[in-house]
Amino acid sequence: MSQAPGFLGSSIGRKVVMAVTGAILVLFVLGHMIGNLQVYLGPAALNHYGVLLRQLLHGAGLWVVRAVMLTAVSLHIWSATSLTLESRRARPEGYREQKWKESTYASRTMRWGGVIILLFVIYHLLHFTTGTVHPNFIEGDIYHNFVTGFQSVPVSIAYIVAMLALGLHLRHGVWSMFQTLGVSHPRYIRMAHVTAWVVAIVVVAGNISFPVAVLAGVVK
Repeated sequence: MSQAPGFLGSSIGRKVVMAVTGAILVLFVLGHMIGNLQVYLGPAALNHYGVLLRQLLHGAGLWVVRAVMLTAVSLHIWSATSLTLESRRARPEGYREQKWKESTYASRTMRWGGVIILLFVIYHLLHFTTGTVHPNFIEGDIYHNFVTGFQSVPVSIAYIVAMLALGLHLRHGVWSMFQTLGVSHPRYIRMAHVTAWVVAIVVVAGNISFPVAVLAGVVK
C-alpha cells in the first residue's frame, strides 16, 4: 500500500492516517481508564459497568467498538511501519555520528515503544478479556479478575512498565498528532505541548494506580 498512488501513497496522507487513528486510540485509552476507575467504588460499581458495556446497543455496541479499534490499530501500525521503511530506504546508511538537538527521548523511542505497547495489548486481552493467561478467571466478575490479576507482583510490574512506555508514546504521539493536523501556529504550540504532557501523565498515573492499589491493599 505504501507504493499506491494518491492520498495513501503520499507520506502526508499516511501521516494524516496515523494522526487520526492515533486520536481514536487516545480517546479509547482515556475512556478505558475512566471506566476502570470505578474499581475504587467497589465490586458492584465495576461489575455493573461491565454489564452496561456488554448490553450496549443490545450487545452489538461492544462489537462495534472492537471493530473500530481493530481497524484503527491496523491502520496506525501500517502507516507507522510504511513511513519508517520509506525513511530507511531514503537513507540506507546511518549517520556516522548522531547528536540529538531537537528530538526528545520520547520521539526517539516511538518505534520500540509501539512494539512494547502492541505486545502488552495482546497480553492484556488474553489476561482480562478472554482469561486465557489469568490463573483465577471468572467470566463476568470483572472486579474479582481485576484484583486477583494484579495480586501477582510480576504481572503488576509488567503492567507498570507497559504504562511507562505508553506514556512516552502518548507524549510524542499527541504532540505529533497536533502538528500533522495543522496545530503548529506559535499561538497554539504551547497549548499542544501542555496537552500532550497532560494526556500522558493522566493516563500513566491513572493506570499505574490500579496495580499499586491492589498490591497496597487499597483495593481488595
